[in-house]
Amino acid sequence: MSEPPVSRGFRGKQRSSDHAARTPPGQHLVNDFPVLSAGPTPRIDLVKWRFALTDGHNKFAEWDWEQFNALPQTKIKTDIHCVTTWSKLDTEWRGVTFDDLLAAAGLDEAPTPFALMHCYGGYTTNVPVEDMLEGKAMVATRFAGEELDPEHGGPARLVVPHLYFWKSAKWIQRIEFTETDTPGFWEELGYHIYGDPWREQRYAGD
Repeated sequence: MSEPPVSRGFRGKQRSSDHAARTPPGQHLVNDFPVLSAGPTPRIDLVKWRFALTDGHNKFAEWDWEQFNALPQTKIKTDIHCVTTWSKLDTEWRGVTFDDLLAAAGLDEAPTPFALMHCYGGYTTNVPVEDMLEGKAMVATRFAGEELDPEHGGPARLVVPHLYFWKSAKWIQRIEFTETDTPGFWEELGYHIYGDPWREQRYAGD
């Protein structure tokens, strides 16, 4: 079986092997994978699991677990950065890129400039569509070669590694396309609307 492709958007430019050069300001490196969630971890029955792309009026596509795992799979290695100041380098994920989700839904392009992530358990967060295109985001189902643990967002979570990790919504259920940049859970509580780690956009006004 051939290895899934590595999306060009995740490769980025060749970076220095110096860990300091890969660590945004205000961050420290960890070797473990801290568990941080806005609420209790939902336990999701894969038989009932569904993932959809929608807008205010349409359901463009919906997949069950078997159908979702039959979509094109991509493997990535990338650094991740949490707003609580930890960073973890060279994390390995596998899943379906946002571009492949659009293609599978029969969409030549996203219908709106923004998206709001809806998750099992009620969590939401917003991401501009352009920050998910060209391989910059995926819905991941595996981490470090293993099925994604529930505590880390399993069975499936969004991964948008160039933004603070609260944007990489755990337990994702639906991507809703929106005309406006609608704040999600943490954004409504004062977190930054965008969340660029390299600009330290942790809170509104940063």
